Amino acid sequence: MAVLDTLGRPIGSLRLSVTDRCNLRCHYCMPEDEYLWLPREDLLTFEEIITVSDIFGELGVDRIRLTGGEPLLRRNLPVLIEGLAAKPWLRDLAMTTNGVLLAEAAADLKRVGLHRLTVSLDTLQPDRFQRLARINALSDVLEGIDASRRAGFTGLKLDTVVTRGDNDDELIDLIEFARSVDAEVRFIEYMDVGGATSWKKDAVVTRKDMLARIADHYGPVTSISEPESSAPAAQFRLPDGATFGIISSTSQPFCRTCDRSRLTADGVLLLCLYAQHGIDLRRPMRAGASRETLTNLIRAGWEGRADRGAEERLIVGDRGTYIPLKKLKKEPHLEMHTRGG
Repeated sequence: MAVLDTLGRPIGSLRLSVTDRCNLRCHYCMPEDEYLWLPREDLLTFEEIITVSDIFGELGVDRIRLTGGEPLLRRNLPVLIEGLAAKPWLRDLAMTTNGVLLAEAAADLKRVGLHRLTVSLDTLQPDRFQRLARINALSDVLEGIDASRRAGFTGLKLDTVVTRGDNDDELIDLIEFARSVDAEVRFIEYMDVGGATSWKKDAVVTRKDMLARIADHYGPVTSISEPESSAPAAQFRLPDGATFGIISSTSQPFCRTCDRSRLTADGVLLLCLYAQHGIDLRRPMRAGASRETLTNLIRAGWEGRADRGAEERLIVGDRGTYIPLKKLKKEPHLEMHTRGG
């Protein structure tokens, strides 16, 4: 029997953070100079992650996405992937990476059973990459994309967070680059969640704006998304058949179809990207809680879920930074890089 929340949304997807560390400092996620990190001893072991994942599987999850921070910073990650890939209930096992370490890892990721990859790519210009991420690593990311293709990954997705005045002039270039590497680019509206301490409404390039610019270049753009799909990206087709996606959480939220649960690297279950509180699974698990107790914790949390954070933010009149910096510095679980984006 499906486990449903208060709005009738099933639990279908788990975003599983394996670390809060990251080797980039992207302006929309980690713009500050210093951060409070999770204690390493608090990170779930691979055995604990697989135990919890099995419980989610029993409750209806059939898709897992590994996230971070940057998941490739987690030591021996292929061991975890191999364990998850062997699960018969798991239909889709994907990972989101910034691509900096992907060139060396791609072949191993494919060998141990990872199904799909999403690579973050906000610009194709080296100097701009340096400015937006505070590291000169564009060539590493591009090598990682190439290595993933050689390793046999198909259905590659490229995620681009679009911010006005930073990279909104690259929409066409990114569509063409994605086409050249047999990938699909997904443009993401700038969100005011987590550590986006510099967020401003006028920096958001909305789905409407993006579609207008793309149509000006290519001609009429056709929507090909299923209305009730739980996928975060609305998908579109160009006149020549190429496709791209837009994740419009800021201007046109998809809360009513969201089936995603999120588990931080230290075992806190979050029911929404905007959630300010979660359910700690690590402490009861390490205290010897039974599998039934853990199952009941997760089930009760989901069945009581009424979260629709992006929709609630949409109606805020004077919309500014969601979480004050002072509060972020005291509570790392509020950071985007801790909750898996």
